[in-house]
Amino acid sequence: MSEPQSAPDPQRHGPRRLKPAALLFEPPEAVTDPEHFFGLESVEDPRELLARASELAVAFRIAADRATEFQAVAAAQLADPKRFDRLSEQAVAERAGWSEDYARKMIEFGREQLRDRH
Repeated sequence: MSEPQSAPDPQRHGPRRLKPAALLFEPPEAVTDPEHFFGLESVEDPRELLARASELAVAFRIAADRATEFQAVAAAQLADPKRFDRLSEQAVAERAGWSEDYARKMIEFGREQLRDRH
């Protein structure tokens, strides 16, 4: 499992909370056709294909960044010293499939996220 990167710098990449393109659920038939991907394989106009593929790429990047933020918050909550059932950094790492060093960084990132919410 690859280790997620930190969220992008809003000043470098524009507003952080962009509304991503709508992600349509793939129909069950798509599982049987490895070429099927959100209908892109049937788009013949290269301009339209580039636009839709770009929308999807941005949407997936934003979704991955948001998911990483939620991972960090969950890791911080699980490792919170105030919890009677808190997990060690090692236990968080094992649960998430991370290295212990990465878990430590994600726990700290999650703590920052939680502080920013309050």
